[in-house]
Order: sequence, then C-alpha cells, then structure tokens
Amino acid sequence: MGVRTGLVSVTFRQLPVDQVVEEAAKSGLAAIEWGGDVHVPLGNLVNAKRVRNLTEVHGLHVAAYGSYLRAGSVDREEMRSAVATAAALGAPRIRVWAGNVGTADAGVGDRMAVTRGLGELAEMAAGAGIEIAMEFHRNTLTDEVDSTITLLLDVGAPNLTTYWQPPVDLDDAACLQQLEALMPWLSTVHVFSWWPSNNRLPLAGRESLWRPVLDRLAAEPREINALLEFVADDSPEQLAKDAADLHSWAQ
Repeated sequence: MGVRTGLVSVTFRQLPVDQVVEEAAKSGLAAIEWGGDVHVPLGNLVNAKRVRNLTEVHGLHVAAYGSYLRAGSVDREEMRSAVATAAALGAPRIRVWAGNVGTADAGVGDRMAVTRGLGELAEMAAGAGIEIAMEFHRNTLTDEVDSTITLLLDVGAPNLTTYWQPPVDLDDAACLQQLEALMPWLSTVHVFSWWPSNNRLPLAGRESLWRPVLDRLAAEPREINALLEFVADDSPEQLAKDAADLHSWAQ
C-alpha cells in the first residue's frame, strides 16, 4: 500500500478551513489530519461534517481527528464527544496524548491511569469503527519507545496504534531505530525537520533522515500516513516545496 502523504492542519492554525484544504490540494497532498483546537472543535458536529465535505470535495481524505485528549484525565462524556466528532468528520482514527507526565517522572498511578484511559477510549471508539492513536511526544508516556510499546501491549486493544515523529535533537540513526521498533503498531508519521532543537528548517534540511524513513514506510504492506507539520515560517509557499520533496522521496 505504501505511503499516503498529507498535512496536519495545526500547521496552519492561523488559516480558515477552506484555505487549509486549498493549500493541501494545491500541494498535491492526499489527506489532512484535522486538529481539535481550532478547525474542528470537540462536539461541534455540524462543523465537523462541513469540514469533511470540504475535504472530500477537494479530492482529499481525512487522515485523523487530532484531538488533545489526554488519556487518564478524560471523562467519559469527553470520550463520547470525541468519538462523535471523529465520526462526523469521517476520521478513521483519533489522535490522543498518553497522559501529561513523561516516562521518567511517572509513578505507578500515572501509568495505571493512562493505561486504563487508553483502554476505555479504544473500547468506545471501536464501537464506531475508529482507531485510537497515541502521539509520540515528550512529556507523555510515549516519550520513548519502550514505554510506548508497554502501553500498547498492556492495553492490548486491536484498534490502538501509535504515531512517530523525530524527537528533538535525536540523530538520524537513533530515529530510524525508534521507527523500526514501533513499526508493528505504526499508523502515522508526523513529518518535519527541526534542527538543532526546535529550529524549523525546510524539509530538505533533514533529507538524510526522511529519505530512509520514507523508504521504510513504503516497504510496508499497509498504508501509513506521512503528514507534514510545522513548516518553516508557517508558510504555504514552504508547504508546496516540502510537499514536492516529500513526494519525490516517497516514490
């Protein structure tokens, strides 16, 4: 199946939905992960349906509903609202965060709460045919590979997957090791070039990382999303350049 390219809508929080769709389509991307912070607020089903329609009219897919739910501190009403919003949006998965504390600082109670919360989210989403996908992110329990895999195995839900993105300042070889370890559960990669620290570069600034990442994704027998995020200067022109590079490397 290979790589499906796309855009994370939070890249352009400052732009209206219509323009985000137009920029993604103009750049030849195939999908959009819509964020719950600005473009598709939690619980606004009328808006979610409108965004779905706009996306599809432009020939694009909805890759995910990028919620900001933090497993372990979400009540069931918020879970139900997230599932309903994702369903209205036509999203096949809901992105969530694995708690609000990093692995090194997490106690047993923190891990138990996040594990239980992920299980509840996955069970509720399964009823609507939707996946739950954990963002791979610092200051959560998916800030490193072993903890992420432990969560996936402890929850044991067939519809629980993970994202991956390059951690700040991690070199290419270590990034590729992480990717390989997570591959059995991987649904999506957030694609951006930060170096050093969170200094935003054009995507080509880390070509040495992204070429082998995309080669590895393309070798999988299933479709994996590669979604551009955080382009340099929040620039639609930079998105077009990054998308061209992404497509050339994902062949």
